[in-house]
Amino acid sequence: VPVVVHTPHGHIFWGYFGSLRTRLFVLLERVTAKLTDRIITLTHQERDDHLRFRIATPEKFTVIHSGVALERFSQIISPVEPPEWERNIPTDAFVIGTVGRLTAIKGQRFLLKATAKLKNEIPELFCLIVGDGELRQELETLALTLDIGKRVIFPGWRRDVANYIAVMDLFVMPSLNEGMGRTVVEAMAAEKAIVASDVGGLKDLVTPGVNGLLVPPGDDEALAAAIRQLHKNPERRRTMGQNGRMKANKFSSAAMIKKIDELYNELLREKHIAP
Repeated sequence: VPVVVHTPHGHIFWGYFGSLRTRLFVLLERVTAKLTDRIITLTHQERDDHLRFRIATPEKFTVIHSGVALERFSQIISPVEPPEWERNIPTDAFVIGTVGRLTAIKGQRFLLKATAKLKNEIPELFCLIVGDGELRQELETLALTLDIGKRVIFPGWRRDVANYIAVMDLFVMPSLNEGMGRTVVEAMAAEKAIVASDVGGLKDLVTPGVNGLLVPPGDDEALAAAIRQLHKNPERRRTMGQNGRMKANKFSSAAMIKKIDELYNELLREKHIAP
């Protein structure tokens, strides 16, 4: 095989496994990097993390964002026919929400805690947590314990994610670790302002004050403060949403394919192989 390219998806160096398994994965990455012509990371932060763990030398890395099919999100700014669950939400509700696997690393529990902190000062607040996973029952129980059971909706795993993002006034990504954050790009394409954890690839997606706000991971107080800030300023939310929609184009499938095509041709030329 004349050219070997490796694209790690996700961010496994911390948060997913114990220290022993993580060290094993780091060792495997270092060994296989010697056999690899180029490593494609999804974000600049992911590349920097690989460098910090001494996986390979800087010239071996190329950053190409994971492409997202944006069309259905940019075209559906609001659903034509509200789904049944939405009819239970008042028309004047302020809807926050997230999309992702219901697992510890995604940090949905901090979003629930932030919602509980805001329930009295924002009585019209509703929260959508779209997705499924091993923590669903635990999160549903937590919502009841925090006395926000009537304000939180768990639609489960959905194919029509665009319809759910469309009804959100604010998209929240409370992850403790994130390789890139594809659903954040989808929300940006749907013209939503973003509140996200200041971790991993989310730093590449969210420019604080421009298309959203970044908060420390695992900090429900900071998460609540950011939501409160944007709730009070709908005009700022709209501007952030518009800025995010323009930025989302950098993360389209077409942009990714073009960059990968250029990289493959470059690597083949280096090996004196005609594309």
